[in-house]
Amino acid sequence: MRALTLTGGVVIAACVAVGCSDRTKQEAREAGQEASEAARAAGDAAESAAHDAVNNAERAGDAAVNASRDATQDGEGAVERAGQAASAAAQTAKVKAALVADTKVTASGIDVDTSAETKTITLKGHVPSAAQKTAAERIAVEKASPGYSVRNELVVHP
Repeated sequence: MRALTLTGGVVIAACVAVGCSDRTKQEAREAGQEASEAARAAGDAAESAAHDAVNNAERAGDAAVNASRDATQDGEGAVERAGQAASAAAQTAKVKAALVADTKVTASGIDVDTSAETKTITLKGHVPSAAQKTAAERIAVEKASPGYSVRNELVVHP
């Protein structure tokens, strides 16, 4: 992000040195600002994806600990629940990664939660347009494993 801001500054300085028009200088400033904003948005999306992945890993770890405690009482059931929790965490990570990778969706405002019990992937949070809400749901459905359903609770905030 710092490099993009620096690049914008260099472009502006070059225009001034060569004697560019005021309009060209303004366009260069705007291009630098847009590049900076795009880099910031990409950083926010990556941070959101990392946060979701950590939360899901923690949930899977907690489920595994609980499942191992239960193993003394119910061996087969505990193993199955741990597998379901791991599968749910994998679904969440797969869907969130696909949302972050898609340039048509602003994924930083989207939280992805997966229920192992109901095999439901829920999209929560906000997006800037109805088209992004629809695109996010389409991506989640495409990435969901067989047997998982998608519930879209995203809110459009322009």
